[in-house]
Formats: sequence, C-alpha cells, structure tokens
Amino acid sequence: MKFKSVFDIIGPVMIGPSSSHTAGAARIGRVARDLFGRQPKWAKIHLYGSFAETYKGHSTDVAIIGGLLDYDTFDERIKTSFEEAGKLGMAFEFIPETASVEHPNTARIVIGDERSEMSLMGISIGGGKIEITELNGFPLRLSGNHPAILVVHDDRSGCIANVANCLYKYDINIGHMEVSRKEKGDMALMVIEVDQNVDKEVLDELTELPNITQVTRIAD
Repeated sequence: MKFKSVFDIIGPVMIGPSSSHTAGAARIGRVARDLFGRQPKWAKIHLYGSFAETYKGHSTDVAIIGGLLDYDTFDERIKTSFEEAGKLGMAFEFIPETASVEHPNTARIVIGDERSEMSLMGISIGGGKIEITELNGFPLRLSGNHPAILVVHDDRSGCIANVANCLYKYDINIGHMEVSRKEKGDMALMVIEVDQNVDKEVLDELTELPNITQVTRIAD
C-alpha cells in the first residue's frame, strides 16, 4: 500500500483520543456545516455501530459539535464545544441507533434553522479520513479532503457539459466527479472534487447556468 503522506499512517494533527472517533467525527461535522453554508440553529445526530457504543468515551459527541461550529481537528475549542454551542444558541441531541450499517463508524447529521434543513450521512474510515455517503437522500462519495463543488440541477441534457466548460474557462481541474439523480428528468446532483479552492465569481457564474438550482462549495 502506498501512502501520500506520513499523516496517512499516524493520522492528522488533532484533539484526541482517536483519529477515527474524534478527528473523523469532527470532519464529518465540519463538512455538514460547510454544505449547510451557515451556523445551524439545531442538530440531531444519529450514531450507528461503534459510534453509538463509544461516542462519549471517545469524544465523538464533542467532536461532531465542534465540527458543526467550524472547528478543525486540532482546535482546542473542541473540548468545550458543548458550552460554545450553548453560547451560540445551537440546540443538539444525540440519538444512538441499533440499525445495522455498512461501516461501524457512521453518523447521520440532521441540521437546520428557520430557513431550511439538511440531512447528511458520513463515515469515518480511519486516520481521520472520512467519506460523505448521502446528502438529502442523494447517494454520493465525497472525501472532504479536497475542495469540492456540489451542484443541484434539473436532470437535463447539457447541464454537465455546461458546468465542466465553466470550470475549464477558469482553469479549474476536476479530480473526481459523480452524478446522481432521484429519477429520470427529476432533481440531480453533481459532486465535483477539484484541485484548488473555487472563488465566488465562479460559483456565481455556475449558478446562472440553465437548469442549475443551487451551487455549494467545500473549501480546502
């Protein structure tokens, strides 16, 4: 097995105790915050497998809340994230689940405010690395380790080409791309991992393309 970095072996710089249960959990929470685009007012966190069994002892709970507050894995404030969430008025609830899942370190995070809500499922795969496997009912595979753009669009001919051409115009290279849809001709989702952070100018231009309904970015 080849590793790109020593951190692939020992894990990220982080608040402990566990790269899988703490650092990975924080990253799942932070990606949820990024995709929501603002500080949520409430959160319901459903925990599965070993997350459900050990979330208090391994600080999975404070890590996820820290991520939802936009704290990175090494941020000392993760330790006091419950108190910090209270200061911001964010209510939260942890719900251990008994249903079987494909991966033992799985969390479903449902967050919202008076404007909207969002549901995300993520898994911590080890060494602080994660995958987002579902977003608002769309299956996907998003690592959270690279800048990414999520494009919600109508399932129409030419949408993918228009988005790709826009990124080409700004010399933005696509590293990985997946497209899913709920039904033929219905709402669809593009998940595009890119090699550099995407400026607001690009996001605005993508939003103006035909049949595009929402564009969200995840920064590196």
